[in-house]
Amino acid sequence: MLAAHISFFHGIKLHFQDSKGNPIRTVEANEGDDVLAVAHEYDIDLEGACEGSVACSTCHVILSEEVYDKLPEPEDDENDMLDMAFGLTDTSRLGCQVKLTKDLDGMTVTLPAATRNMFVDGKKASH
Repeated sequence: MLAAHISFFHGIKLHFQDSKGNPIRTVEANEGDDVLAVAHEYDIDLEGACEGSVACSTCHVILSEEVYDKLPEPEDDENDMLDMAFGLTDTSRLGCQVKLTKDLDGMTVTLPAATRNMFVDGKKASH
């Protein structure tokens, strides 16, 4: 019987919540997707002004320590952008750099209370 050999795909489940811990939405995504793309696919308010090119910090998310420790260390360019993120924590990452794997199934993604966009009218802010 063919049906006995078919395995059903179960996506990677993500729970999005606001900065106060209030649930926003639980969604399913595919392995290899990044958190920013998943948020946009499900109309979750995660900006991503640079569209994933690691040139801003508007897709800053906060993860649990358990989830954070499962991820590869952030690259230098991600750390540089995170340094400018509003509400930075020890478990902050850029959503565009968090690639989903099966061991992240069930993870919670916390959106910070605000973001800091370094670009105004397409130009870098001069400090």
